[in-house]
Amino acid sequence: MSAPQDLDKIIIQVRRDIVRMVHKVNSGHPGGSLGCTEFFVALYFELMELKDSFSMDGIGEDLFFLSNGHISPVYYSVLARRGFFPIEELNTFRLLNSRLQGHPTTHEGLPGVRIASGSLGQGMSVAVGAALAKKLNKDEHLIYSLHGDGELQEGQNWEAIMYAGSKKVDNLIATIDRNGQQIDGATEEVMSLGDVGAKFKAFGWDVLELEDGNDVKAVIKTLKEAKSRTGNGKPVCVIMHTVMGNGVDFMMHTHAWHGKAPNDEQLQTALDQNAETLGDY
Repeated sequence: MSAPQDLDKIIIQVRRDIVRMVHKVNSGHPGGSLGCTEFFVALYFELMELKDSFSMDGIGEDLFFLSNGHISPVYYSVLARRGFFPIEELNTFRLLNSRLQGHPTTHEGLPGVRIASGSLGQGMSVAVGAALAKKLNKDEHLIYSLHGDGELQEGQNWEAIMYAGSKKVDNLIATIDRNGQQIDGATEEVMSLGDVGAKFKAFGWDVLELEDGNDVKAVIKTLKEAKSRTGNGKPVCVIMHTVMGNGVDFMMHTHAWHGKAPNDEQLQTALDQNAETLGDY
């Protein structure tokens, strides 16, 4: 799988992929996808150690698990742009019998996807289990995971967070997308999360704050720092502050685009703000 190195061009093209996919089927989640574009590009093009071919066992390479599976558009775009499957397959997003369902699934065997995700709150448990499997296999590669901040309102997260800290699962880097928005409004208004970092620390985690999760250089720097802190007896949490809808001005700073597709005019506006760089699918 090839890995182009001009990250800014990849980021812009991924934004185009996201809005085009969601627009085509008038369905999907563009807001969170756009907000996490820099994270995904940094992870798959700079941070993770990946094999040239995909296998479900993941032995001898880093693994990533997406817990908030509704942001599948950014996940699919980055996987395709990284070479896991043909870019043209993005045309099938959310269509019947497609491998690219609204929430990632595994029954169709999509390269890059190891778990079905969409029922929120389960990804932390999976990530912890995979990290423990790495330890049992004496595989020194890392587990990365991504979780929404609103998703932390699900209780299963905290059982897994407590377990990981208690059992010193120190080959895990969990990132929280702290965009402050969820489907029904501002996260703090729906149900306040308080000091998320303090909560993770109380459960025995090492915590890093990433103030600008939409600056790809800052994302890379922070994730490299997180990587350097693994192996020290604590799982690592990155609190990543992002802007929902980043890169498309009318989608930014609002929950309104959590799960809403742009119309024709809005799509054109979004594309005008993100000129084609690597070629549309």
